[in-house]
Amino acid sequence: MQRAPLLLFAGTAAGFISVLGFHLRQAPSAVAGASPSGGASAASPSMAGRTPAGPVAGRSALGPEEQYGYGVLDVKVTESGTRITDVSVPLLQTAEPTSQQISEQAIAMLRAEVLSAQSGRVDAISGATYTSAAYLSSLQAAIDKLHAR
Repeated sequence: MQRAPLLLFAGTAAGFISVLGFHLRQAPSAVAGASPSGGASAASPSMAGRTPAGPVAGRSALGPEEQYGYGVLDVKVTESGTRITDVSVPLLQTAEPTSQQISEQAIAMLRAEVLSAQSGRVDAISGATYTSAAYLSSLQAAIDKLHAR
């Protein structure tokens, strides 16, 4: 009779590990310009919330490539008048798939914050501090380029 609690615990632990592993593999690719392979890719600005009728109107600037602990990225900012209308990541290279996944999730969150705040003055994403710092640095340089024109 002593085996029942042990088997119950082992079964619970195995189930928890299986669910956790499933969730870690199912993260969506939410970054414009990020390829699932982790390699560099170039892509058009994100089209979320827009019809694919044409390119985003306005001026664009590309921030410098920023290296961080797990890869390299750069940020492209598009403005129309004084409003930031789009933010994308044309280059995202990471060391391994886990870093790719974390970076993609953090970049999607940072993009939403920048568009909401209409500024590069947003908080870093917890759990993606290095990615956030590189993103915000490249973003601010791109914004500075747009305002220097």
